[in-house]
Amino acid sequence: MSSTRLKVVLTRRLPDAVETRMRELFDAELNLKDIPMDRAALLAAMQRADVLVPTITDQIDAGLIITAGEQLKMIANFGAGVDHIDIDAAVARQIIVTNTPGVLTEDTADLAMSLILAVSRRIVEGAQVMAEGRFEGWTPTWMCGRKLWGKRLGIVGMGRIGQALARRARASGMQVHYHNRKAVSPRIEEELGATYWDDLDTMLSRMDVISLNCPATKETHHLLDARRVALLQPHALLINTARGELIDETALAEAVSRRSLAGVGLDVFENEPKVHLGLVGHPNVVLLPHLGSATLEARQDMGDRVIANIMTVQNGHRPPDRVIPAMF
Repeated sequence: MSSTRLKVVLTRRLPDAVETRMRELFDAELNLKDIPMDRAALLAAMQRADVLVPTITDQIDAGLIITAGEQLKMIANFGAGVDHIDIDAAVARQIIVTNTPGVLTEDTADLAMSLILAVSRRIVEGAQVMAEGRFEGWTPTWMCGRKLWGKRLGIVGMGRIGQALARRARASGMQVHYHNRKAVSPRIEEELGATYWDDLDTMLSRMDVISLNCPATKETHHLLDARRVALLQPHALLINTARGELIDETALAEAVSRRSLAGVGLDVFENEPKVHLGLVGHPNVVLLPHLGSATLEARQDMGDRVIANIMTVQNGHRPPDRVIPAMF
């Protein structure tokens, strides 16, 4: 890339310190009103930017990439997931794509563990009782949830976040099981006390809690379809802090209505920000507004990672977080 200041277009509002640093280093165009760009605005941005900095709310498909300006050399995603970017189309145009892995691992694992606790111990339901002034005193049988100690947790996707969740679960006395494309190293399995299942269906049918922690790909779309949702035990809890597309929400809503699951905790949704109405209003379903990486520290770190990737490319080197099709 040229040594002149790069034209960097941010599609959303980022932390102040990140935007200020971008203005210092680049010809950065900010989105101070934080209004999501529609398709026309994204196309216009890609026709004037050297570097586009999108987020999960921006669908960067092949049609946009094909019609992007010749000067666009990099898509520096603010976030770890890149299922909203057509990586193959970008590679075909020799556009570098980067993401921000690692920096949100602990925060997302915290949230996944929080949802497990919230659903199993009916925390949100209890808080609502207090907010509405319906608490009439302790009784032996009221608002009883389920203990976590000794329960089996099945983690689908044993990457950074899955492993971080496993550490938290093990500290809570849970037995860790997992399904992955391949088993992790024996050293990691020993550290986590984790049991590997090569067959997902078998694992799903035997766990007390299932947590989805895998990326969204063509292969994982509706990974939990109606057939697999039906495999879950009636006392099981289902947690998703990864991507909404992993679950067929219609099938899940039907299972909730039939009370064939004990509880559900979701931070992501299939048609986000829309939520399937069949999942709303149930006391055993906890819904959060995509809070996985929503800490001040994580968002700052994500921005710093974006800047580092852009600077590395500007200096003629391979960025540390380059995304290639084989990764997903």
